[in-house]
Amino acid sequence: MPTRAHFDSYILCATPRSGSTLLCNLLAGTGVAGDPDSFFMAEVDPVWAGRWGLPAREGLSEEAHAAAYLTAAVAAGRGRTGMFGLRLMRETLGDLSAMIDKVHPGLPSDRDRLQAAFGRVLYIHLARGDKLAQAVSMVKAEQSGLWHVGPDGAELERLSSPREPEYDFGRIAAKLAGLEAQDTAWLAWFAQQGIIPLTVRYEDLSADPARSVAQICDALGVQTPSPGSLTPGVAKLADAVSLDWMARFRAEAR
Repeated sequence: MPTRAHFDSYILCATPRSGSTLLCNLLAGTGVAGDPDSFFMAEVDPVWAGRWGLPAREGLSEEAHAAAYLTAAVAAGRGRTGMFGLRLMRETLGDLSAMIDKVHPGLPSDRDRLQAAFGRVLYIHLARGDKLAQAVSMVKAEQSGLWHVGPDGAELERLSSPREPEYDFGRIAAKLAGLEAQDTAWLAWFAQQGIIPLTVRYEDLSADPARSVAQICDALGVQTPSPGSLTPGVAKLADAVSLDWMARFRAEAR
């Protein structure tokens, strides 16, 4: 007899280049943990908006649009399962909370609003311990335009025309500071809201994806996929250039 899920939804509380695309792909592949993605970005790509069935604003009041948007996002994030999955970056949390307030006004906290919208929520803090590697990955992606590749090396997501990345100490330093600030903000928010998240570290996810997925499924109370049944849909982009930039940055930062 299948067990009853402990939660109705989960939120991957992430930062850029922390392995969130890999984890979303793996969780969707379980067939029981929804189809998580970033449904509440400041500017959703029109192609994705159409795919998710997100409503346009024209002809709707703010309240009606917020209600329709939340309904469509939950349907998309559930996929063909009963579990809603959401990837959320810290900078979009405020906008999401404000949207929910239009549908469920007067609630005293972000946590209460998220519960009103998504039911029982498991909060998952996806964190990358090596922030310098994360910052280098972000700078390389922004410069080269290439954000994700498949296990076979085929391009999956490119946001600009190809360009050879160039080492930039100032830009890496700025990204590093920004990523550290975002993770600090997540931790402060968890404490403020009285939330003890399930922490998944990028380094563990990268080394043993199946184990991290099993940890999440177990926490959610859904069936854990059998070993070997999940195949990562994206591959690492870190290479010799990444290592060289990191060594150079550390030397210059001394």
